[in-house]
Amino acid sequence: MSVDHHRILLGSANPGKLKEYREILDGLDLELVAPNDLDRVPPEPAEDAPTFEENARHKARAYALASGLQTIADDSGLEVYALRGAPGVRSRRFFGEDASAEDRNARLLAMLSGVEDRSARFVCVTALASPDGHVELFEGEVHGEIAKMPRGEGGFGYDPVFVIAGDGRTMAELSPEEKHRVSHRGLAGAKLRARLAAGQRA
Repeated sequence: MSVDHHRILLGSANPGKLKEYREILDGLDLELVAPNDLDRVPPEPAEDAPTFEENARHKARAYALASGLQTIADDSGLEVYALRGAPGVRSRRFFGEDASAEDRNARLLAMLSGVEDRSARFVCVTALASPDGHVELFEGEVHGEIAKMPRGEGGFGYDPVFVIAGDGRTMAELSPEEKHRVSHRGLAGAKLRARLAAGQRA
């Protein structure tokens, strides 16, 4: 089966992720499409593995096999050391499947009320899968701490409550260009971009 390396699927229904990956990969000779852009929408794979790596690998491989397209998928999350690494791989679902980003941030801040050690890190593992099952992984992480209150209008998810180490701003206070240079997804995405660019030159 021939693989269309120009058209790449992003295995996610998250519009924030799609926007960020399109910005990170801007300028490459490819079209990044979402599952809903396809004639037949592939089923969304379960995210029930215990690690970011396993979830990213499983999602990318499942979408690639179902669509016949080279596929990018990631698993990412926030690890708060005072909470023993929670919310971790369950970052989106930790406070309930239907919780909004605002709800999640408010409940996280409530859990940390009175806690002095607010250190945390964002982790992202991005997978690139081919329909033949081959998968490559790219990782990124950024360290910081949890703010006392949300700040900033950019980004999504936990970005408004994550203060970047050495910067003082939350992830949501950065411009998209600044965020892609320092964020967990931006760092993993830069490695992915280099891999895709090398493939196009080959």
